[in-house]
Amino acid sequence: MGRMAHPTTPAEAWSALREGNDRFVRGAMEHPSQGIDRRAEVSTGQQPFAVVFGCSDSRVAAEIIFDQGLGDVFVVRTAGHVLDTTVIGSIEYGVEVLGASLVVVLGHDSCGAVAAATAALTTGELPRGFVRAVVDRVIPSIVSLAHGPDADGHPRDLSTVDPADLGHEHVRHTVDMLRSYSVTLAEAIDEGRCAVVGVEYALADGRARLTSAVGDIGEQPVAPV
Repeated sequence: MGRMAHPTTPAEAWSALREGNDRFVRGAMEHPSQGIDRRAEVSTGQQPFAVVFGCSDSRVAAEIIFDQGLGDVFVVRTAGHVLDTTVIGSIEYGVEVLGASLVVVLGHDSCGAVAAATAALTTGELPRGFVRAVVDRVIPSIVSLAHGPDADGHPRDLSTVDPADLGHEHVRHTVDMLRSYSVTLAEAIDEGRCAVVGVEYALADGRARLTSAVGDIGEQPVAPV
């Protein structure tokens, strides 16, 4: 099968990633853009169609799970997909300088950073060293679930909250932070040049599910399973 035309809109970019993930789930990967000719083609420049900002987890490699190749996606990764100024600058670079029309915040189930942040809120125990900096940046995403009443009006016990809900909240909060912290991204979204989406990856079945979106990608997100 021939290589699809270079995606230029947020909707086209998301469609390309969704179709690539479908191939990955089926075990029918095409491994596009990985040959000698492609390597030579991108040696003098790059025009990735999407930025993927994901967790550093070794099981969630963006190019593999979306079946993409050299020069297709600009990947930024941190443990727990936590933001700082250099991360936001890297994402802005992918959009403003390289021309990517989509930013994907890629979370996944069983995230160790989210689990560590949950433990910190429930037990007060924090990890040693600079790993604590990662946990400190996850806590604001899930702290709202640690306060206030539950559905029955009783004080909420964070240890009883479904870990999937905590991970979902972290992805959603990261999407919101990107738009609110970055004037560059907010302007690109308002002008229709870019969209930011939250995607949650299931380690067992390999499916990357769209769960939040800011901007028009031609598809509505669904609640995580």
